[in-house]
Amino acid sequence: MSFHVLDTDILSLLRLAHPKVCAAAALIAPANLAVSVITVEEQLTGWYTYLRRAKTPATVAKAYEELARNVQDLAGLRILPLSLPAMSRYEQLQKLNLGVRKPDLRIAAIVLEHDATLVTRNEKDFQRVPG
Repeated sequence: MSFHVLDTDILSLLRLAHPKVCAAAALIAPANLAVSVITVEEQLTGWYTYLRRAKTPATVAKAYEELARNVQDLAGLRILPLSLPAMSRYEQLQKLNLGVRKPDLRIAAIVLEHDATLVTRNEKDFQRVPG
């Protein structure tokens, strides 16, 4: 079964109800959508960072609300792990010196390992990855 893996940028836009992203996502069965564990890490790290920097009660409350909402949203998605085969593929890709950041290269390895389609706005970097 072919499915679509949402990159961190697309997941963020989906959570913000971006009209184009929501319309495109509506065309895909929810069972055919997934995210990588790297995207989960990036999403949660963003809210943890926001929380640590929060200075006022309002920003602390907002950070915890958004963190909880993010966890709930992520719980409804299939999360693809960085398995040992994906890690091996990542190491192979890394040897090619593609000039792609480690997290993006890990996402690419996960997507390739699952023979899935990556949905991203970051075509510049991901187009460097063979396959």
